[in-house]
Amino acid sequence: MAQVKGARIGRALRKIGKVTREQVHEALTLQQGEKKGMRTGEILVELGYITEKDVLEGLAAQRGFGFIDLAGLEIPDEVLGALTPQTAKAYGIIPLEYDAATRSIKVALRSPDNSLAIDDLRQLFRFSRVSAVVALADQIDAILSTRYQSGGADISSQAAAAAQSAALAGLQGRGDSVDLAALSSAANDSSIVTLVQNILLQAVAAKASDVHFEPFETEFLVRYRIDGVLYNMAGVDKSLATALVSRIKVMSKLDIAERRLPQDGRIEFHLTQDAPIDLRVAVLPTMFGESVVLRILDRSNVQLSLDKVGMRPDDLEKMRQVINKPNGIVVVTGPTGSGKTTTLYAALNELNEPGVKILTAEDPVEYDVAGLIQCQVNLDQELTFAKLLRSFLRQDPDIILVGEIRDLETAQIAIQASLTGHLVLTTLHTNDAPSTVLRLVDLGVETFLLTATVEAIVAQRLVRRICTKCKQPFVPNEELLMELQLRQADISEGQMFYRGKGCDACMKSGYKGRKALFEIMNLDDEIRDLIMRQASTQVLRDAAKKRGMRTLRECGLLSIFDGETTIDEVIRETIAEE
Repeated sequence: MAQVKGARIGRALRKIGKVTREQVHEALTLQQGEKKGMRTGEILVELGYITEKDVLEGLAAQRGFGFIDLAGLEIPDEVLGALTPQTAKAYGIIPLEYDAATRSIKVALRSPDNSLAIDDLRQLFRFSRVSAVVALADQIDAILSTRYQSGGADISSQAAAAAQSAALAGLQGRGDSVDLAALSSAANDSSIVTLVQNILLQAVAAKASDVHFEPFETEFLVRYRIDGVLYNMAGVDKSLATALVSRIKVMSKLDIAERRLPQDGRIEFHLTQDAPIDLRVAVLPTMFGESVVLRILDRSNVQLSLDKVGMRPDDLEKMRQVINKPNGIVVVTGPTGSGKTTTLYAALNELNEPGVKILTAEDPVEYDVAGLIQCQVNLDQELTFAKLLRSFLRQDPDIILVGEIRDLETAQIAIQASLTGHLVLTTLHTNDAPSTVLRLVDLGVETFLLTATVEAIVAQRLVRRICTKCKQPFVPNEELLMELQLRQADISEGQMFYRGKGCDACMKSGYKGRKALFEIMNLDDEIRDLIMRQASTQVLRDAAKKRGMRTLRECGLLSIFDGETTIDEVIRETIAEE
């Protein structure tokens, strides 16, 4: 296969007169011998026959793109203004020609593999015609850094400019009586298109998990949820609310005329060839207009490896032991947004082998994973977790993922699957591992079935990491230590505590990124016996701790002592132990 690809680039380079047939043959011969593993273009460069620029020109020709040398090229400001700095930098592209009347644009790409950027320019940013050529990456980067120095206007100033658009004149207030033509015109207005794309691009750059568009009586707020906390990013003129919501509906293929019922949709765009970003869109009618929340699912950020989810070595060993059992149920528990999905995907990724059949029932399917057969719950069609599970048992699976156990019926089928030789991974919403037992019993699960099938319960939380740019030591007062149930005598000599002062890198919060805390309770014979005797949650917790379970609070303390997070974060996310 490598030789076939090498021959293709060789033909492309010969066609544009960069190499001879003999030089290509020499490179292909070396590729099969001492240069095995190297690309044909790299070998030709190493031999001195061509330059890196020639290789890029050949790749462009091979994929049907032209090539341009940007050195000395003067690009007018009005052409560069066709793309905002956020868009140009996010996609790594430069506008070369632009016709505002027809919304047609010509751009320079870093790589011919970035053709998905062209699709996004057409579909998301509403350019009527998009053409592209390829240029050297360092030349593109130089223009991005010199001609787009400011990083673009902020959201508030862009919104103020958009509010002056004539297309929005008829969209004031809630817009209940606005006709479809006016909504469509506003949604496709270039100032609104630009504003929405920049809000989304800035959210991705800030690693936000959600974008909130919130209508109030006199204002319309744009907020980002970053590391679990909501931040106000901009106050937008209320007159823009209907246009912004309509634009998002157009992008997610929702009905822009429907303003009285909730709607759910999806947007996908590509900042790189290999990592598409999904946006799950939820529109909710409210008293003062429609509220929109976009959940950002950045596949490039998901850590599909148990080694990277943040478990301590002993917990990681416990987790691997239980997921490699031939059958049984493993429950991951925690509130919404605590990282349960990431942990489950990481476990499945480790089990995902050619000889293993894995079926998943999810609501929704958050990430497409090669090798997994993934199914989505559809309540409108009465396709529930329970119905999917029944069908799964006739599909001869080895491993089943159930997105969530919501009722007794789903729990019973999961138990049946486990008893018939399947490994089942699932989630629940409980405060910690021991209380999950009581939750399952409350659902109606018989204790003898619970003890026969559940192998382990994993509780988890996410706490914010201290920003490394402004991290500094501090001495906690006695009151703060008491909240952690610590005394000065409990702290080893020389133990340091840290917090973030707040800087531009962390938006003055003192935190940047998050890490997971885990609590893993294995159900051994003693724990099972206590469950059969209907022991309380506290008795189960005490017994599990004696048998090696580290609680969420204890895991948080270790992270504090390691300088990863703060006392405040651990107090906020974990429950004090009795």
